[in-house]
Amino acid sequence: MRLGLVQTTTGLDPAANAAALVGAIGRLARAGAGLVFTPEMSGLLDRDPARLSAAARTEAEDMVLAAVRAAARAHRVAVHLGSLAVRRPGSDRLANRGFVVGPDGAILARYDKLHLFDVDLPDGSRYRESASFAPGEATAVAEVAGTHLGLSICYDLRFPALYQALARAGAEILAVPAAFTRPTGQAHWHVLLRARAIETGCFVVAAAQTGTHADGRETYGHSLVVDPWGEVLLDMGEAPGEALVTIDLARVAEVRGRIPALAHARPVPAPDRAGMAA
Repeated sequence: MRLGLVQTTTGLDPAANAAALVGAIGRLARAGAGLVFTPEMSGLLDRDPARLSAAARTEAEDMVLAAVRAAARAHRVAVHLGSLAVRRPGSDRLANRGFVVGPDGAILARYDKLHLFDVDLPDGSRYRESASFAPGEATAVAEVAGTHLGLSICYDLRFPALYQALARAGAEILAVPAAFTRPTGQAHWHVLLRARAIETGCFVVAAAQTGTHADGRETYGHSLVVDPWGEVLLDMGEAPGEALVTIDLARVAEVRGRIPALAHARPVPAPDRAGMAA
């Protein structure tokens, strides 16, 4: 199975971002990709809540989603559109929503980010994703391109129970589109992605934002593909661009047979706190 990854420095102009995605999808499809992955916030990346809200559109109105669906249909390729800022009818908060698009352009699955990035980092930067976005309420595994794809977004990576649930639901590939900050990426990106692959016996595909963006943030890049044994098959470094990687889905069953951690997992009882108090 041949996968394509797109690593971008997404800016504030949805039309320009849509054009860049369409070009990348076409090139990867012509090179043989059967499933293309794009980063979190592929249509618009903006830390300014008011400006982001003004630019966000509903699914039906979103030009980036429409352009990606048309590109998938034109090139007969499946696309995991990592996420878009989508307006939710009747709500003042947006959804950070990922889409799985089939080679006919149909939307096969949606996923709204469960865990929102509300943190103060050591470099002084402050993020309050919950000021603009509402958390999701459901998980998703999509059947696409001959595999089962488990969906997540960025900060979800720090919550391993999500990936255990996706793997138990049949996921063979875990998608982790991201806009990881540079400090957290340098500290944790590679080790967390490898850990999620090892724990679940899944391939992990993480298409990432990179570089300095128009809103002033810096993202880490290093879009990765990790195999179920934890081996890094692809690391795109820090330059924007596209890459192809070939994976063998039989590796999932092979690794899970070698270390059947999913099959051995048992419910974890609450700790017994009796006698802990002095």
